[in-house]
Amino acid sequence: MAEARAALPHLRGARLAASIGLFALAAAIAIAAALLIDFDVGRGSRLRLSDLRDLLDRGSTLFEYRLPRVLGGALVGAALSGAGCAFQAALRNPLAEPYALGVSSGASLAAFIAIQLGIDESVLGQSGIGLAALAGAAVTVLVVWRLARVGSELPPATLLLAGITIALFCSAGSMLVQYVAGFGETQRMIRWLLGGLDGLLFPSLTRAAPAVGVGLLLLLAQARDLNALSAGGDAAASVGVAPARATATAFATASLLVGAAIALAGPVGFVGLMVPHASRALVGPDHRVLMPCAMLGGAALLVLCDTLARVALAPSELPVGVVTALLGGPFFLYLLLREKTRGRLWGG
Repeated sequence: MAEARAALPHLRGARLAASIGLFALAAAIAIAAALLIDFDVGRGSRLRLSDLRDLLDRGSTLFEYRLPRVLGGALVGAALSGAGCAFQAALRNPLAEPYALGVSSGASLAAFIAIQLGIDESVLGQSGIGLAALAGAAVTVLVVWRLARVGSELPPATLLLAGITIALFCSAGSMLVQYVAGFGETQRMIRWLLGGLDGLLFPSLTRAAPAVGVGLLLLLAQARDLNALSAGGDAAASVGVAPARATATAFATASLLVGAAIALAGPVGFVGLMVPHASRALVGPDHRVLMPCAMLGGAALLVLCDTLARVALAPSELPVGVVTALLGGPFFLYLLLREKTRGRLWGG
């Protein structure tokens, strides 16, 4: 590891502090806006910005319902963006994102089975679907990892192909469960599949926050290895990084972060694709800077998307997954066309 440290460029503390500070400010502004912006049906059905008196009048409601929703959005956005950064570096593919490796499909299949069996109501209460989704994500990670291993190595191309194969298999299983389910269960499955933060309360948030926090810290600690992996397995080995071990660690940590995010908010897509790219364009490819900035940027983006979902059709609400999909679809096509023109899937 001493050779790896020597091979990395010196990171200036001022640059790191300035970059993180700007992204942290963006996240703070997004959180403040989400707490203050509301839709007032009693005043001509229009948007309004709460003042101090409004905040005092609805302090209990704000603390019990709005605050955990906003904080949950920030936590989920940070998890998805950090995972996207890790996947893109480990697989050396700018189109890689948390849902391309089967984790989302496995979590969705497990959640659908839980809904069909009534586990969410009869056994585990409202947390049943989230726990099932997390278990499904963990099982998917293990299966993909076992399929992708070639001896002691974990080739990125094989890992991606194994993830796509498992994703297709789980998607087929989800369609089968939907087909045999009743009307009510099918409606709940579709609603869960769209993703959303409404109904998220502090008990669920406090259960998930420690695990997500540990996962984010592990990815931050692996930033040096991700720099090496993004240059290729041979380049990583030449600077003292074990490619197979580093890839497995990044894959497992990122996948379980995605599973925890899905357990909280359902399958919210495209955040892990858009934010790492936008952050890389602003702060560069060094993961020691990119990773924390992407996490903060993901928190800001998802909180803003949830605010838009909450007020766009007020007093009705859109699922936040619909908003991120509307933003992410064109963004993905842009990346695909750009990389097609360049004739490669990785590089500047």
